[in-house]
Amino acid sequence: MIPARLCRSWLFVPGGDESALAAAPASGADVLIQELEDFTPPERRAHARRLAAETYRAWRAGGAVVAVRVNPLDGDGLADLEAVMRGAPDVVALPKVGSPADIARLDGEVTRLERAFGLASGSTRLLPNVESARGLVQAGAIAKASPRVDACLLAAEDLAADLGAERGPDALELAYARQRFLVECVAAGVIAVDAPCTWRAPSIVERDARWARRLGYRAKSLVDPAHAAIVNTVLTPSAAEVAHARRLVDAFEAARSRGEPRAELDGSLVEVPAWQNARRLIERARELESRPQERHPSGLSQPRDAGSR
Repeated sequence: MIPARLCRSWLFVPGGDESALAAAPASGADVLIQELEDFTPPERRAHARRLAAETYRAWRAGGAVVAVRVNPLDGDGLADLEAVMRGAPDVVALPKVGSPADIARLDGEVTRLERAFGLASGSTRLLPNVESARGLVQAGAIAKASPRVDACLLAAEDLAADLGAERGPDALELAYARQRFLVECVAAGVIAVDAPCTWRAPSIVERDARWARRLGYRAKSLVDPAHAAIVNTVLTPSAAEVAHARRLVDAFEAARSRGEPRAELDGSLVEVPAWQNARRLIERARELESRPQERHPSGLSQPRDAGSR
């Protein structure tokens, strides 16, 4: 299974929509999430649960990381889990996480069901969804609530509603929340998955993804399969960026070999933090390129070229 640190795009798919579930692998998203909460009306949830096992087999065969978002455990979540764990999802996401206790409870239920269905102990990862002020200020503790958690996701719409914020395509109303969430996740040692862009226009999606990358995000959630290619492109270092990073590393290391504290490159002073960031970018490109396969919108599996943009 592809580790969370190499998953750039996390696509929510309506859990009871058979055509959407079947088409999802062609999006090219790294993680496909059968969404049983907001995207699946209560009267459709039993049907969605019946689709889970076969859907997961198809998604896994297509090379995706398989995830599901269940309902809160005080609602339909336990019934969701009883059904979907039979299909052995790689990741179980829980919405509206407000405290570490929510994740501790989910861990216990997943552990029970792994045993019941003969799954490898600890094989199911957990993805807390933070979508309230209460959850945001406890994000670090939530991330540490279970060793199964290696990523956390910020949800935009419920968070904005909880804050009473007015939504706009520039997403300025969530700027602090997105920055705070990233800081909390980095401090906890887990991957921060940015909130989805809920505007359709590709230019808005690209701008939003570029802003997220500039902050430090390496992963972003999606609600539109057409956005996966945009997010994957933005969150993959381009050939030009890798070439510039290598020039920076070479210039800095040459200066250091001469006993100089810093280098100058293209009018900028290069010190240790810039050198470290350049090395991280080169390593990120190498890691992404070394992934076994990437699924393209055509549905074909082809070797990845991390240097293309």
